[in-house]
Amino acid sequence: MAFFGVPLSGLIASQDQLQSVSNNLANLDTVGYKDQTVSFSDLFAQSSLVNASNNPIQTGLGVLPSETSSNFTDGGTSATGIATNMALTGNGFFVTQSTSGAISYTRAGDFTTNAAGYLTTANGDLVMGYVSANGTSAASGTLQPLQVGLGSVTPAIATTQFQLSANLSATSAVGATYSTPVPVYDSLGNQHDLTVNYTKTAANTWSYTVDVPTADTGAASTTVASGTLTFDTSGNLTAPVGSVAVSIPSFTDGAASMNMTWNLTNTDGGSSITQTALPNSATSPTQNGQASGTLSSISVLSDGTIEGLYSNQQSSSIGQVAVATFANDQGLLGIGGNDYQATVGSGVASVGVAGTGGRGVITGGSVEASNVDVAAEFSKMIVAQQAYQANAKSITTFQQISQATIQMISA
Repeated sequence: MAFFGVPLSGLIASQDQLQSVSNNLANLDTVGYKDQTVSFSDLFAQSSLVNASNNPIQTGLGVLPSETSSNFTDGGTSATGIATNMALTGNGFFVTQSTSGAISYTRAGDFTTNAAGYLTTANGDLVMGYVSANGTSAASGTLQPLQVGLGSVTPAIATTQFQLSANLSATSAVGATYSTPVPVYDSLGNQHDLTVNYTKTAANTWSYTVDVPTADTGAASTTVASGTLTFDTSGNLTAPVGSVAVSIPSFTDGAASMNMTWNLTNTDGGSSITQTALPNSATSPTQNGQASGTLSSISVLSDGTIEGLYSNQQSSSIGQVAVATFANDQGLLGIGGNDYQATVGSGVASVGVAGTGGRGVITGGSVEASNVDVAAEFSKMIVAQQAYQANAKSITTFQQISQATIQMISA
């Protein structure tokens, strides 16, 4: 009989709810999992019959699961100590790409690296972002896989300018000397220790030479720059002005020739070389070259920037993780493996970086835990179980009525 369908629909709906609860509890420890809830709607048969008040007579036909919604509130942040792990707090999803090129979205940040050093999800999909150029993050452009594997090499950078702050003692006798070492790097990343030598030749006047070890160049002369420094009566450098050119034509290691600038001006516009009655002194020189190095560790900043620390003690940006947001998160289609795909209901992904455009922030070395509430799930389980038992009892009652009716007809 048709009325068996009413409690039967209740049994199916309760079974769907129990299945949802079971799935939530099974994913209690799944990284980035979002709790799901089944919603129901009632079914009515519209009849052409009306009552005395001209109202339509409606007969209920049961219940229908109408929606499975996900709770996209944040789960707890759990520190893992694994540098490639990331927890996203707030709105948004990480962007990933499968081996087939399909784009999907996830909150599970338990990332690792594959054999090629690319950042991947637990199921092997590539994590997408913006690749840095020359150590500078590019928070826009075409999304690309992020390669962060340890052991990658950063190239050497030849020194093109150096600076040192020094004071030459005005009380020094004519003929007195003072020297300052300056380390620089050639195009192959080898370090060469230049020496800046000062010799007092007269009051307020010093000669200088910049020398490089003979073994480094193979040249007969070690001097690669020379000239005279003159100071006014207040000890300020009056000549040369701005900078001194330093040129090394060749190296025994095969590196390219170097043309450098010795910057004589501080950031505040004053001279970096002075002559006062204080003793000879100099600060550690600075220069813009570096040796080559291998990537030894990484760290992730709150905006998703991946900073690499190299064996040459240099650090630079490797890339920046992309974060996508949607007009309607509930419209996303769960495809398993903690992944979602965009649909017409969700709208097109708005992709950018963490901390901008309403997107959440990222915590490196951590993951987002499941947001399943055990107590709430057991409460839903009890309700679903009671509903299942009640509908089962209704079917038993309908069966008894049916049997009684058949017996009356048979009699």
